[in-house]
Amino acid sequence: MKKICHYISEYMGVLVLAVAVAALLFPKAMPHVHPSTINYLLGVVMFGMGLTLNLRDFKIVFSRPKDVIIGCLAQFTVMPLLAWGLSRLFNLDEALALGVVLVGCCPGGTASNVITYLAKGDLALSVGMTGVSTLLAPLLTPLLTWALAGKTVDVNIANMFFSILWVVILPIIAGLTVKWIWPKFTQHITDYLPAFSSLAIAFIVSIVIAANADKLLAGGMIIVVVVMLHNVCGLTLGYIIGSLLRLSEPKRRAVSIEVGMQNSGLACSLATIHFAAYPLATIPGAIFSVWHNISGATVAYLYGRKDKNKETSDVPKCPPNV
Repeated sequence: MKKICHYISEYMGVLVLAVAVAALLFPKAMPHVHPSTINYLLGVVMFGMGLTLNLRDFKIVFSRPKDVIIGCLAQFTVMPLLAWGLSRLFNLDEALALGVVLVGCCPGGTASNVITYLAKGDLALSVGMTGVSTLLAPLLTPLLTWALAGKTVDVNIANMFFSILWVVILPIIAGLTVKWIWPKFTQHITDYLPAFSSLAIAFIVSIVIAANADKLLAGGMIIVVVVMLHNVCGLTLGYIIGSLLRLSEPKRRAVSIEVGMQNSGLACSLATIHFAAYPLATIPGAIFSVWHNISGATVAYLYGRKDKNKETSDVPKCPPNV
């Protein structure tokens, strides 16, 4: 069972892509559930995240505040501004533009820690950034969404604030509490959590894609391009910011991945709860969920190749025989 769960979590990108394609081509074959199911699924994912966290994971906030501040500032400036700029550049309609902005204003994604680990980045910094950006999300995500999209759609900051508390923060606190009360039980199920979260994200993607399959097939290529650019530019700018600030290579990788990978499930949830009048607003989050797992795995592979090539070049060559 553990081996199966390992494969599910390791090949999450492939799983989510397969589910997305199936939902797009055969939407009627997908299970029809109420849109609010997305919120419950995301809550379960966040509960699992709480079970895997430790209070010592936040120690980095106090021991290395500069690194975390740099990462979170990049997180909540680069991605929101990229989202707004790409929406304007490609002249997206207000629903799709809103969805892109929602993705950009969300905190770091839960898969970023795994990708950072695979990329040999600073895992402690990655976990710290994910935790802090998630805690800041109830305040910053509604405010940034209102600032960037409030002129075209009605953004209720207070309602979004409480939604993020209920769907994200409280499940994480519940997970931390369960881990504190029943540590042995939590230790036994930890190995299964990444796979369970992967399946939940795949289910969220299938719900959103199946519900909007006709519209996507009719002209959804432009939003796919925008989402891909959003993610790739975020990964690139995150690394550049780390380089300009002379962070070490592992820290640059962590910042890059944290900035580029968003909690797109939260974007889908917020779009479902607060912007039902704009059903297409859920699409960018679903596409981002598919793409950032593929790009993340690719980035981890490229960093691995880079390290391998460096190790090879550092091996002293044998002098020629005389």
